[in-house]
Amino acid sequence: MEAVAKLRNVPTSPRKMRLVANLVRGQKVTRALGLLKFEANSGAARVEKLLLSALANWQQKNEDERIEDANLYIKEIFVDEGRQLKRLRPAPQGRGHRIRKRSNHVTLVIDSKVEPLGSKAAAKQAAETKPAATVVDEAPKKTRRSSAKKSNETTAEATA
Repeated sequence: MEAVAKLRNVPTSPRKMRLVANLVRGQKVTRALGLLKFEANSGAARVEKLLLSALANWQQKNEDERIEDANLYIKEIFVDEGRQLKRLRPAPQGRGHRIRKRSNHVTLVIDSKVEPLGSKAAAKQAAETKPAATVVDEAPKKTRRSSAKKSNETTAEATA
């Protein structure tokens, strides 16, 4: 089940925010949070907060499930242009240059990834959920001899 979070009228240019969005698109939520926490871009902190909001929305919808077991990933993230504030900056000879202060809207959708039954990831996930009490002690495996030792033994046998 998916959850949506929206961030509107962020006073950053959409181009700069898209760099951060492209960084986390399709990633697992835990990995995306780690990436955003240490990203130097100014939009990363806002997208991280938005991702935490989407997580809270998901948890609100799915109270019976745990976040750790849900295998959440960022299904969709996109940045749209918002309102432009137009300002004038003084220029030489009495003119004024127009300054466009851009803003953007960010929409983030998270969802739980369900693996197909025959895939390796599903087998791995199933192995992680099995209890650890079923582990059986195995006898230690015999180590392989180096090729130098084998060749010495074979020559000794051949001469005898």
